[in-house]
Amino acid sequence: MTTTTIILIAIGILALVLIFAVISVYNVLTREYILIQEGTSGVGTCLQQRNDLIPNLVETVKGYAGHENKTLVEVVKWRNQSAAATTVEEQNTATKGLNQAMFNMLSVAEDYPELKADVQFQKLMEELSGIENRISEARRYYNGTVRQYNQDLSVFPKNIVGKGFGFRPAVFFAEDAGAKLVPKVKFD
Repeated sequence: MTTTTIILIAIGILALVLIFAVISVYNVLTREYILIQEGTSGVGTCLQQRNDLIPNLVETVKGYAGHENKTLVEVVKWRNQSAAATTVEEQNTATKGLNQAMFNMLSVAEDYPELKADVQFQKLMEELSGIENRISEARRYYNGTVRQYNQDLSVFPKNIVGKGFGFRPAVFFAEDAGAKLVPKVKFD
């Protein structure tokens, strides 16, 4: 074998190693992106359950506090925006508005002891609490997959391969603004 042949073989082997490395990185990023889509779907399923429950809750509150119409209209408005959201950013905005509207509605419910004692209302509130826990778990899963994906897109050589194939960082689900507030405890 000549020196030229050895150099060509070495270049060929190096090229194959690079091609397989790029394919490997591409496959890792693709799998992580699919996990993000799975996480988005899980959050969406939980949000849909909440959106399906809210009209029943609004109707129950309306039966006791129908004159609090502005508050109930806000809940329905934000619920509809949540249902129509197609991106994480839109969902973050809708969730923030819906959480505030729900907080306002539940504050109104505090003024109606007969409503708080209503079995249907209590059942709906328990169901809402369970759904909120599932939403929190689904968001935690989603944000974990986004964290891993975004970290991989930030480090060498995955950042070069990712950028070359058009992979972009994903958006986290934002925490609720009210999460930093200290809850009010009220004893009757």
